[in-house]
Amino acid sequence: MPVTAFKTEEKYAYQNGFQSYHETAAIEDALPIGQNSPQKPPFGLYSEKLSGTAFTAPRSENLQSWLYRIIPSAAHSDFTPYKSHNSQWNENASSSLQWIPNQLRWDPFDLDLEVDWVDSLKLVAGAGSAALKSGLGIFIFAAGKDMHEHQAFYSADGDFLIVLQQGVLDVQTELGWIFVRPNEILVIPRGIRYRITLPEGPVRGYVLELYQGHFQLPELGPIGSNCLANSRDFQAPVASFDEEVDHDWTLVAKFNGNLFQASQRHTPFDVVAWHGVYYPYKYDLGRFNVIGSTSFDHPDPSIYTVLTAPSDRPGTAIADFVIFPPRWLVMEDTFRPPWYHRNTISEFMGLIQGDYDAKTGGGFKPAGASLHNVMSAHGPDANTHEIASNTDLKPTKIGGGSMAFMFESCLMLGVTHWGLLQCQKIQKNYNEQSWKDLKPHFKRSV
Repeated sequence: MPVTAFKTEEKYAYQNGFQSYHETAAIEDALPIGQNSPQKPPFGLYSEKLSGTAFTAPRSENLQSWLYRIIPSAAHSDFTPYKSHNSQWNENASSSLQWIPNQLRWDPFDLDLEVDWVDSLKLVAGAGSAALKSGLGIFIFAAGKDMHEHQAFYSADGDFLIVLQQGVLDVQTELGWIFVRPNEILVIPRGIRYRITLPEGPVRGYVLELYQGHFQLPELGPIGSNCLANSRDFQAPVASFDEEVDHDWTLVAKFNGNLFQASQRHTPFDVVAWHGVYYPYKYDLGRFNVIGSTSFDHPDPSIYTVLTAPSDRPGTAIADFVIFPPRWLVMEDTFRPPWYHRNTISEFMGLIQGDYDAKTGGGFKPAGASLHNVMSAHGPDANTHEIASNTDLKPTKIGGGSMAFMFESCLMLGVTHWGLLQCQKIQKNYNEQSWKDLKPHFKRSV
């Protein structure tokens, strides 16, 4: 029986659940029954296994999906170096990170109307090695063009956690379509091929690429079985496919920080059906159920963790994705903004929209960023401290119309030459602007 392209009025249909076992078929009966790799799969399709973990990983950690496609993904030419308009790709920026203890803050990163998704990615900071599957990389993106009509991209280096700040992303993945709006995040696991177009014009945002492991929901401990990010609010695509088998496609691969390209005479988006637990997914940050203190003191920001990537040390993460959504503050006799602190964890912050309540001086803006590396002291700016120390402590809702976030890591983060100099966005007076006006209030007798 010939395969026909999937037609639907509901292009963006989703299946709900975080790391839930999903199965989906664009054509009825395209999924084999009772086995994964029959001698002759339905409709003359090919069986292909996609593994995000070792075959022998514990069952609770094993991430894999079975795909049923028109042509196997192995059918392409040899890879050759990809010449990008983004010179950073040609220089392998991750090999020349600079390690400095200074507190850093960036003005909003510029939009670039002349580049697509691939060429827009700029490495700002990172640690570890994609080749050794350890650590992470932090990128910004600012694109103004669709990817070429016959081009697809994937990263062999790690999982992409994409935080959209401006615009919308129309993402065609091997496993189906995903539409991403501001205040939503998208996770595309290692190896999954996709193409991004920009139906509403230029886009901008942030990416955390996780070289080590995969993202999980944080354990809730004494919180109980619900709150923070709930499993049911994560959305995965349904199967959708193209049938084009006689057109030149370019496949761009990110491999150990470099880009390569290969050609093939069939669409990468020919998966008619799939089942498993390894797939891309999105999440609406507005659905995050905030937990906080209802008596006194300010809890650790870990209570705002959406996703985590644990290390081999309990309670310590290679990467945490933390947000600061609108929320009520009701604590009594308490300095309510985040306290001043030095941390064994590195904190890279970004702002999607609005104002962050701990930085009221106007220097931290949407599409900007800051980095407080391991043991670099930081905290509220002087103006915020003054206001918070003297305000009437009535119940107050903060963060209306705002969404700030953190990429946290137990690793010390190096910064690229582009991030320090080339982008020309580093604020040279960040320390002075934030903390120079702090005054001593010490009194020997109270």
